[in-house]
Amino acid sequence: MKIGVNILNFGPGTDPGLLRSWAQTVEGLGFDLLMLSDHVAITPDVAERYPAPFYEPFTTLSWLAGLTTRIRLGTTVLIVPYRHPLLTARMAANLNELSDGRLVLGVGVGWARQEFAALGIPFEQRGRITDDHLRDIRTAWADTASYGTRKIPLWVGGNSDAGLRRAVRLGDAWHPLRCTMPWLREAAGRLQAAAAGQQLPVPAFAPRIALKITPEPAVGPERLAGEGTIDQIVDDLEQLRLLGADSVVLDTYGGDPGETCQPQGSWQALARVAAHVHPPRTRTEPS
Repeated sequence: MKIGVNILNFGPGTDPGLLRSWAQTVEGLGFDLLMLSDHVAITPDVAERYPAPFYEPFTTLSWLAGLTTRIRLGTTVLIVPYRHPLLTARMAANLNELSDGRLVLGVGVGWARQEFAALGIPFEQRGRITDDHLRDIRTAWADTASYGTRKIPLWVGGNSDAGLRRAVRLGDAWHPLRCTMPWLREAAGRLQAAAAGQQLPVPAFAPRIALKITPEPAVGPERLAGEGTIDQIVDDLEQLRLLGADSVVLDTYGGDPGETCQPQGSWQALARVAAHVHPPRTRTEPS
């Protein structure tokens, strides 16, 4: 099972130097995947959660590709309706070629009504638009003479039944975000059932979970996967592996934009996880 990290490409503390440090820390700790989120217009509903500056993912990942050597690069998640599908297909294919085949394209339908309005895209039609765009992206990628021959894994986000069905129809993996372990156990079964119902192959299972290490065990039905003591978190990862997860992405962001000014706590938490889940090898430990 591959383990990735969602790094913070937004907020008052984020600048090119910090993005470089995030990438080098995550790669140095031996993680398999580095992922970024996506917004285009930082409208008030977006800024409340993810304030400016917000570094656009394709641009930022292209830059980080030149600063890293091994780690895969991805989006969690690119909001599909915000860009013309041929533009998305072209940028993704070019980034994949320039990074030596390291791109994973995680996609979603979006949630910010004001951002959709600012971009002139009908919010209520975002599901249909996403489906149409994903089909067009896959059709474009089939033209290997124009878009290259390296395959780009397409992870479809969304915790809803619609997102799950979209992953079965159009994705290589289903990418639900920040859930409890009981929900994830049940969801893994629903994924198989949905694929059987559509008579399609079961896509890979690639959840994004929280990462919040606590001194005492976290208890209660609302505990997210990835919250609790280091032993609880390691057990969550093992349980996800047993459920068939192909990849798991760790998300250290607790919701306070001020965290972007002091990333050292996140790096130390990632170092603790890395020490438990990676085989011994040379790693760059954060200070």
